[in-house]
Amino acid sequence: MSAAHGAPDARVRVTALGALVRISPPRAARDGWPLAAADPDPTVRRRAAELAPALTTVAAPLLIALVADEDQLVAEAACFAAGEIEWSDRDRREVVGALVRAAAHDDALIRESAVAALGSLGDPDGLDAILAACSDRPTVRRRAVLALAPFDDPRVDAAIEAARRDTDWQTRQAGEDLTAEGVGLGDLSDEDRA
Repeated sequence: MSAAHGAPDARVRVTALGALVRISPPRAARDGWPLAAADPDPTVRRRAAELAPALTTVAAPLLIALVADEDQLVAEAACFAAGEIEWSDRDRREVVGALVRAAAHDDALIRESAVAALGSLGDPDGLDAILAACSDRPTVRRRAVLALAPFDDPRVDAAIEAARRDTDWQTRQAGEDLTAEGVGLGDLSDEDRA
């Protein structure tokens, strides 16, 4: 990656990063990835975010920086990647904090991706952000309702019940799907459970 890192064309750097992660020894990929994560071109940073889950380890601060990236597509990809990585306890707290901040971003695509990642991680510190997203625009609400699946909390039951009555049919369907899977049954009557 070091020779390709200096290539003037971002497409070459993107291709080199993909090859590095795919065919190089894990250590070489881990060593080359930070260069791509800090690349001045957003297409390279986005590719670094997309490839992060394929690495055996990723430095949390680097991925957190990508979650907060000024480029919307980089931040969205980094949010998604953050939900696909198994973090140490210390890194998990930092990553969840970054995702909670991203769940309040101005851009709906970033909010949607952050909420999905919080649901994937299932960390209790992310629950409030997911519940708040249940009142967002329809695309974010749908993702937020599905992100409730790993949580066991009375507020989750209420949010799923509200989703079952949502004005957006896909949000209603997500609420129904979770209910069918046994998520959020705590507050439903026997009649509603049937």
